[in-house]
Amino acid sequence: MLIIPVLDVKDGLVVRAQMGMRESYKPIETPLSPTPTIESVAEGLRRIHPFPVFYVADLDAIEKGSSPSATADPLFLLRPKPDVWLDAGFREAKAVGAVLADSQTFAVLGSESQADTDVLGAFGSHPRLILSLDFRGGAFLGPPSILSQPHLWPKRVIVMTLDKVGARRGPDFDRLQAIKDASGNREIIAAGGVRNVDDLERLYGMGIAGALVATSLHSGELDGAEISAFMDK
Repeated sequence: MLIIPVLDVKDGLVVRAQMGMRESYKPIETPLSPTPTIESVAEGLRRIHPFPVFYVADLDAIEKGSSPSATADPLFLLRPKPDVWLDAGFREAKAVGAVLADSQTFAVLGSESQADTDVLGAFGSHPRLILSLDFRGGAFLGPPSILSQPHLWPKRVIVMTLDKVGARRGPDFDRLQAIKDASGNREIIAAGGVRNVDDLERLYGMGIAGALVATSLHSGELDGAEISAFMDK
């Protein structure tokens, strides 16, 4: 089971995400790092566990529809160099293609940023394209045709419940199960609400392939030994 630390980035700094209310996000204060810079926070997370993958949300690009920046570049200074799952509010095929040209960068296509299924249809078979099915308050964010056509989904699918992010309420188990049931043999990744090892155990028992995690890493509720136990499964 893959545990993936999340770096939400706004104005070039890592911020503390909570319930998807992005306008209120502030630079993170964490015992893992003396500053909220991307490289420093990533190095602090790597002291917990040698994570091979980081998830980066470029909130400026997601919110403003701007071109993807070099947000993830500081992570490539780490050794060993990690893979990066980058969500930069991709709306056009050209931007997705540019990101996928880098062999260590995966493009996360957020449903909330899509106008239709065109970009998903163009890249759905690419091994480094990841679809994020985004939800808020029980509602799906994005074209209903994305949710209703699982045959278009790529190999990996994130189920992102924004109002669970940083809320310490536990993952959206029912929705995760529903998406998994509809997904065939695709890998489902949980995002939002993971609090502790008990949540990870339940996700693992459901056959969930991975989890995006942030708050419980910074709070110390998930430690290196617990993470290693799941990463080895």
